[in-house]
Amino acid sequence: MIKPKILVSTILILFFLFKVNSQTQKDKSSLITILNTIQKKFGYDFSYINTELEGIYITKPSNSVTFEETITYLENNTPFDYTILKNNSVAVSFEFSEICGVLYDVNSQIIPDASILGVSNATISNRSGKFVLKVNSPNEKIKISYLGYLPITVSAIDFFNKPCKKIILTQQLEYINEIILNDYLIKGIDKQLDGSIQIDYNNFGILPGLTEPDLLQTIQALPGVLSVNETVSDINVRGGTNDQNLILWDGIKMYQSSHFFGLISAFNPYLIKNVQVYKNGSSAKYGDGVSSVIAMNTTNKINNELDASIGLNLISADTYIDSPISKKSSIQLAIRHSINDILETPTYNQYFDKAFQNSEVSSIDNSGERFSFYDISLRWLYQLSPKDLIKVNALLMRNNLVFQENSLDNQINSSRESSAKQNNIVGGILYQRNWNKLFQSELLLYGTNYALETNNSDIPNNQRLLQKNDVLENGLKLNTILKTDLNINLKNGYQFNETGISYLQELNNPTFRDLTKEVIRTHSIFSEIEYNSHNSSIYANLGGRLNYLEKFNTYILEPRINFYKRFNNHFTLEVLGEVKSQTTSQVIDLQNDFLGIENRRWVLSNDENIPILKSKQASVGLSYNHNNWLITTDIYYKDVKGIITRSQGFQNQFEFINDHGSYSVLGIDFLINKRFKNFSTWLSYSYADNEYTFSNLAPSNFANNIDIKHNLNFAAAYNNKDLKISAGINWHSGKPTTLPNTINSIANDAVNYQNPNSTRLNNYMRIDLSSTYTFKITKNIKGLAGFSIWNLLDEENIFNQYFTIKDQTEIETVQEFGLGITPNVVLRLNF
Repeated sequence: MIKPKILVSTILILFFLFKVNSQTQKDKSSLITILNTIQKKFGYDFSYINTELEGIYITKPSNSVTFEETITYLENNTPFDYTILKNNSVAVSFEFSEICGVLYDVNSQIIPDASILGVSNATISNRSGKFVLKVNSPNEKIKISYLGYLPITVSAIDFFNKPCKKIILTQQLEYINEIILNDYLIKGIDKQLDGSIQIDYNNFGILPGLTEPDLLQTIQALPGVLSVNETVSDINVRGGTNDQNLILWDGIKMYQSSHFFGLISAFNPYLIKNVQVYKNGSSAKYGDGVSSVIAMNTTNKINNELDASIGLNLISADTYIDSPISKKSSIQLAIRHSINDILETPTYNQYFDKAFQNSEVSSIDNSGERFSFYDISLRWLYQLSPKDLIKVNALLMRNNLVFQENSLDNQINSSRESSAKQNNIVGGILYQRNWNKLFQSELLLYGTNYALETNNSDIPNNQRLLQKNDVLENGLKLNTILKTDLNINLKNGYQFNETGISYLQELNNPTFRDLTKEVIRTHSIFSEIEYNSHNSSIYANLGGRLNYLEKFNTYILEPRINFYKRFNNHFTLEVLGEVKSQTTSQVIDLQNDFLGIENRRWVLSNDENIPILKSKQASVGLSYNHNNWLITTDIYYKDVKGIITRSQGFQNQFEFINDHGSYSVLGIDFLINKRFKNFSTWLSYSYADNEYTFSNLAPSNFANNIDIKHNLNFAAAYNNKDLKISAGINWHSGKPTTLPNTINSIANDAVNYQNPNSTRLNNYMRIDLSSTYTFKITKNIKGLAGFSIWNLLDEENIFNQYFTIKDQTEIETVQEFGLGITPNVVLRLNF
């Protein structure tokens, strides 16, 4: 099992880490403590500035030496002068006011023009890599940075007793393509040369309806991305279902992405450095995800100063701390927990009603609901050497729901507990090595364990149904980059993953147990060549991926292409294409699976009734960027084969039909954005024609369940130094639905439907508003306060509709609604 392995490994690493650190401190004592000891022994008073001596540790002088010998020892081992005055007093003063250093890289090459920043002064290194800087205190922090290298922070005391300290900078191990479009929508959302959209949360603006940058809500602001049912657990990228999105957290595949059973992203945005979203043309290093890739990355920068934050909104509270352990290591811990155990806010009540509508939880016969969620993340960084970096990551997510199923039989009240638990735990160890200027490599070992479990009580029939869906995956990824010259890079790699998925149904009366378990092992190699001209006017990436599936003894070749050309300085042409495959998907057997809360479960392809998903996609884009105007248009075609009816959520005549087929999408994504100094406004529009093909169904071709023909977003954002304001309108055409026949609406004790998806629900419309303000509390503490309103006009948006038979003679219409007017507030303190 992965769970104990991750926990035990993490505990052992931390135990060893703190043990080594504590042993180092045992050998030394603080200078202030030593001076107090000398003062008592020899009767001399020491006069000094506390802040200058804080944090300075040295080995204690011998007890057998004289007072004069003790002073000499201190002068030789600390950066202070010790002047003996009258009346048995000693003045302690800072000895040197300038520090000297020389900068090199790991190959002993000098680094000129690097930035060296102190508290009051700054300088740059000269042609020889040398710099001299005036400092005010031995504890003054000196920040050294240079483009393409990891920034470092050192203390002035580290230069003591060194004529000119040699400092080695490490090249940036992360490989990120050049940004070609800054502020694609707002500050912090940029477009890269490889066609992906990068979201940088270290420098992020504000989006309508969000007080905090929820990762999976943010990407829904991009053209071609939306959630038909208003959840982050069901994101539709260019007409695909959520299980066709490859969601990665530091390279680890995630099988759970949300809290509150779909309404809140399970990833803490304050821990994420950036997110890259590929709608097409993804790198050959990415397997799976026939619809999109959403890759989240935490930082590889070792923190040399304490960084902490605590926050509260109307749904949850969270805190994190990022603390240095040594000059080469830092550790980060973050925790988030729901607050409804203490206070049920109006926001929580809106979320609860949305998440559990039309489920057994919301039945009038049931009561005593207790719901909570939390997540805990841990990250440890260690710079093993100037060339080597180790990162250890662990993430734990929990969603727990307990409620009472009640029944009245023969005037006797009966009550039994039902529950639903959704858990995900992942862990990974990353080793990165910068061999030289031309060659870099990284090795990732990871494991993930997802579990969804419900206990459903049926009191009248004296039954208890247990349902479990477990995913256990282990993997290895090796990626390399070879820079053959200034313009061409070669990327190669090997990946292995073993995925096991099980599904259990167990009934106590009558006794019934059904357990299915499948395992797939996949070996993949990939290679791609990347070309980027000197001025980035031409960029091309051509590659391929070869997958071998042991279970089926099958090879699958996946070519990828990415071409970018800038002309006339303001226009760009982009051509993207990819072929991908996927062996995991989600199915829906019945609408009341898992209490109707999380009605999707993961399954593996078996090459029979659950085929391997295979997709082909191509797109051509044209952009104009000049004078703070940005206009982009993308025309795309996507075809995905191997989908099954059980994964599409049919609630019409095909709900219980097993068949497999395909869907194809022809669409256009359009964006126009105007940027001012502190103001940005944009309009995005998407058109898509999304159609199913199932050869064994009648009719064979009909509209996809998530065929949204028109999707329109208009928004504006103001971003000053401390104040951020944003407002926007979201509108899209109605989702397809299937109505009963007006004549003979019931046939053979079942609803007699019209042609599938031949009608549409009402159009969807929502107006959102949000604002935040940053303020300083003390020198080292900053505060942030904000509010948001989701669905300002309280529109009654229907995102789903289906029909049931009531009393065997009457058709009952069941509708599911989006969130009504939902306010939220946030307060954060950053230390």
